[in-house]
Amino acid sequence: MCETARSENRCGYVAIVGRPNVGKSTLLNRLLGQKLAITSHKPQTTRHTILGVSTLSGGQILYVDTPGLHQRGGNALNRYLNRAARAILSDVDLVLLVVEALRFNDEDRMALEAVAEAGTPVIVAINKCDRITEKPRLLPFLQTLSQRYAFSAMVPVSALDGEQVDRLEAAVLAALPIGENLFPPDQLTDRSERFLAAELLREQLMQRYGKELPYRSTVEIESFKLEPTESADGEARARIHALVWVERESQKAIIVGRGGEALKAAASQARLEMQKLFGRSVHLEVWVKVKHSWSSDEAALASLGYGEY
Repeated sequence: MCETARSENRCGYVAIVGRPNVGKSTLLNRLLGQKLAITSHKPQTTRHTILGVSTLSGGQILYVDTPGLHQRGGNALNRYLNRAARAILSDVDLVLLVVEALRFNDEDRMALEAVAEAGTPVIVAINKCDRITEKPRLLPFLQTLSQRYAFSAMVPVSALDGEQVDRLEAAVLAALPIGENLFPPDQLTDRSERFLAAELLREQLMQRYGKELPYRSTVEIESFKLEPTESADGEARARIHALVWVERESQKAIIVGRGGEALKAAASQARLEMQKLFGRSVHLEVWVKVKHSWSSDEAALASLGYGEY
């Protein structure tokens, strides 16, 4: 938590929470003004908590994106995702609960119950309002939602086009304690480039492959080295060796594709995204290997970077 300061500068941690596929990571990227968290149209894209630092004239908001709280299956990976999301709730200054406009299902109820149990102040962002052509339809939904919990604020937004995100940001900042900034103004996250490289490659798996395959694959960075170049700006080049782990040989064949073309395309786009985020040249090599039933094995999860919760 932030130390009390004499000025009106505000600083605090804000957990972004909600069910899968409600737009949490898209909202984080919009609030930060640049891409940090990976996104896709598939649910459960986020597997790790990730810190995004937003430095404003009135203070610093430390957003923590979390995996979607869900009721799907009971394998080790799904249990990990739920634990990861719940673990952060009592360690932040504010919860930003994200729900979808005109939709509130059992997983939304589970997310609300989790934040209510933590007892942390909650602002609710009603996302995807750009899809609602008749705005008066929102009013009954907002009234019903306001009866579910004593929210500190309720803000309809569109993470996709930025509608009312500035209003949401102002409400979040106003709800944080007075305190000095905790990070330098130019720092975006506390995650390493190594971690972000794995996420950007996994994003391509989520976006490019069939319904279930992305959930049976994960990415491990085997090697991440910076090497000098003769570029005008003097920036070192990142040489990255990545492993894509799947659970069956048939899945490996799908990811690699005929003549390796599918994997080459995914790796090429991931490399471009890495260069954009890191601000440096990237050389990326990717291999695919099989680790049978890794998503159901607690020990395998730990070895692949899924920590204890």
